[in-house]
Amino acid sequence: MQSFELNKADVQRFRQALEGDDATLLTLVSEYHASEIAILFESLSQESRERIISILPADTASEIISEMDIEFHPERLLENLHPERRSEILEELDYDDATDIISQFPEEQQHEFLEQLDKEDALNIRSLLKYEEDSAGGLMNTQVIKINQLLTKKDALDEIIRQSEEMEEFYTINVVDDFDVLKGIVSLKDIIKAKNTVIIQELIQPDFVYVKAETDQEEVVRLISQYNLTSIPVVDDQMHLLGRITFDDVIDVMEEENTEDILKISGVSEDEELAGNWKEAVKSRLPWLIINLGTAFLAASVIRHFDDTIVRLGILAGYMTIIAGMGGNAATQALAVTIRRISLNDLTDNQAYRTVLKEFTVGLINGACTGMIVFLFAAFYDLNPMLGLVIFIAMTGNLVIAGIAGSSIPLMLKRVGIDPAVASSIIITTFTDICGFMLLLGLASRLLL
Repeated sequence: MQSFELNKADVQRFRQALEGDDATLLTLVSEYHASEIAILFESLSQESRERIISILPADTASEIISEMDIEFHPERLLENLHPERRSEILEELDYDDATDIISQFPEEQQHEFLEQLDKEDALNIRSLLKYEEDSAGGLMNTQVIKINQLLTKKDALDEIIRQSEEMEEFYTINVVDDFDVLKGIVSLKDIIKAKNTVIIQELIQPDFVYVKAETDQEEVVRLISQYNLTSIPVVDDQMHLLGRITFDDVIDVMEEENTEDILKISGVSEDEELAGNWKEAVKSRLPWLIINLGTAFLAASVIRHFDDTIVRLGILAGYMTIIAGMGGNAATQALAVTIRRISLNDLTDNQAYRTVLKEFTVGLINGACTGMIVFLFAAFYDLNPMLGLVIFIAMTGNLVIAGIAGSSIPLMLKRVGIDPAVASSIIITTFTDICGFMLLLGLASRLLL
């Protein structure tokens, strides 16, 4: 199957079908996969989405809702439905997806929705609602296949078949004791290949990866990626099996975390929705711009301190923008690499030292190379080799400072418990501007006047 790309023709077909009867609309919807309809929903009005959801079979409607991006508020499609219809759709969702949807409502509505569900479904969803959204417990699905370690091969296969009837797919078999304590995992392939007389206990893989319910979702992502897992069991402090997290859940988390980091580095609040309106964007970004304005005054104060130098050497004004721009870009490069390393793994003291040393070396070499280019330009175009030397030293020094600041500041912020992605960019930009201006204008005052 080829990947689906939204185009105007698809949107136009849906809009035309929405003007007709339900039968025509259902025929059109049947031509698309649920994930494709979820993408198409982004271009349709809320009223149109609600109409489509209301006429679809519950299983199809639930699949579309589970595929929708959270920023387009899939929960709103259920809010105005008849309670019985809403319950049908919620009961078709996996427990983790249903929990994500219900958690978006106030507690009073959550209670109301859960009261309308099947008792077993409501119990499972309530158990998931108590966990933090960004924890393993908040990610997991309580639907798991688990078998007792004392079962024979035949009895184990019968139990797996029985439990799998209500599951769409599964990847590993969890093995527990009589007290529901997780003892290990076993693959379906190993069970099938084993002799009929074998006891499941003999097939257990005791060295397995698991997470506690309170484990942060970023750690879950790291473990699944590191060990190439399709799913990972979730346990409590006594090793009782609570649920599982599958790789498709982790893909969503990876996208969410990457988006969050990109927004933070850019000085945008993680609360801003990518599909939000201009009011939400202004509310999210303006505070950071005001903070940035305050730090910019610091850099401006350095320039004001050297007013006399700039008046007497007006040519420096053009080179100041080059020094500041190059320093900012170099710092951003070092910052991006360092934050990525931090997000993938907590760095040891030795790794942190080597990271800073590497960025120092990179800054020195890049600074010398770019500084030499500007030196040649000033020497031959401006006919002023001494000016070129000043700019060379300032450029090299500022890129070295940018490399050190871009790598060390996020590491220091991480150590003191501050999110480095949020604060680093503003601090580093100001730092490189101040250092660049001081180097250029300070050296020019000493060597050119």
